[in-house]
Amino acid sequence: MPVLRSKRVVTDGVSPASIHVRDGRIERIDAFDEASEHVIDYGDLVIMPGVVDSHVHVNEPGRTEWEGFETATRAAAAGGITTIVDMPLNSIPPTTTVEALHVKADAMAGKLRVDAGLWGGVIPGNRAELQGMLDSGALGFKCFLVHSGVDEFPNVNEQELRDAARELADTGTPLLVHAELAAQLKSSDGDPHAYQTYLQSRPPAAEDVAIELLSRVCEETGARIHIVHLSSANALDTLRRSRDLPLSAETTPHYLHLEAEQVPPGRCEFKCAPPIREHENRERLWRGLEEGLIDLVVSDHSPCTPNLKGHDFMKAWGGISSVQFVLPIVWTEARRRGHSLTDLARWICKGPARLANLDRKGSIAPGFDADFVVWSPEETFAVEPSIIEHRHKVTPYAGETLRGVVKATWLRGERIYENGEHRGEARGQWLRRLP
Repeated sequence: MPVLRSKRVVTDGVSPASIHVRDGRIERIDAFDEASEHVIDYGDLVIMPGVVDSHVHVNEPGRTEWEGFETATRAAAAGGITTIVDMPLNSIPPTTTVEALHVKADAMAGKLRVDAGLWGGVIPGNRAELQGMLDSGALGFKCFLVHSGVDEFPNVNEQELRDAARELADTGTPLLVHAELAAQLKSSDGDPHAYQTYLQSRPPAAEDVAIELLSRVCEETGARIHIVHLSSANALDTLRRSRDLPLSAETTPHYLHLEAEQVPPGRCEFKCAPPIREHENRERLWRGLEEGLIDLVVSDHSPCTPNLKGHDFMKAWGGISSVQFVLPIVWTEARRRGHSLTDLARWICKGPARLANLDRKGSIAPGFDADFVVWSPEETFAVEPSIIEHRHKVTPYAGETLRGVVKATWLRGERIYENGEHRGEARGQWLRRLP
């Protein structure tokens, strides 16, 4: 029975403690100096709940050359993430039927370095599949209100959105929505190598109007609706008015760290949808986190092969690779603004676990899985190709110096990563929805 101790253990606060582990779960939490022959003493290093990333595009099967479960979960483990939830699109087939859900589950068998759940997808015409996917283990569903970027995962219209919300209202599972409306998007004939050309084509109004629609649908149906990758800070006003509804929102490290004014010409590794917006917008998103209007921060890791990026912002694949660096990116910015380790754990551990109804993940407390990230908040490191574990090295963070170095990652009571090395065999599990 291992006992992990540190002078900085993140529970509801930060304090010295010893964490007793039995059969993969936290048995109890005692004083730091409790005697035990099995103590692993981490000194001043922080022990925090394993990070939960509920927004990862793994792409396997079908587009495994973009990313696969083996490489994605290696990157996750190296970044202190102990649980991911995979998005239903970019794989072929997309996860929009019961059969496709099991195809995805078969594809990840034996490859998971961390635990993984699966979101199902809502597309036109698959309403009859939703309950079956829940019964088979899907944790909830994702849909788009605008073209998804891949033709095999078409977006829903307003009626189809309402139908899906009504179908899910009594299940307690969330409906995740890419909130942009095509009617608000703009064509652009500017220089395709200039980031401003792309930015102007996806104005904040595309998100703002979509989120107003989601608030109305949430109120009408009572369904849990979750806005993925919030980019437009204007929409915070709608979230403020919707506090009494089961409406939640996430944002991402790239919206909290990067800013449009600094994106170089032709650097399409910065392209994502919705786009990275201006400095002032970024600061308002931070205030939305502080106010509790934004519930969680997740990677939206959406990689592709390097040839799909190129230098034309209007043609490049829109997605940012960052699953390995969620913790240090968010901490680098949070620390500058005076936020605490408990704030960080709430945003990147507890919040994503709550969204996915993973009631044994995201906290250090008796009965929870013994998932931990052990890290140094004071140390810095450079993002260099040699340390990047996801399949391709294309990321806008290349060359940056970030604060927060992961020393060890524990999954269900066993060390799976330590001091730059992966340990043991892949032992991650498929986390299915409980009936």
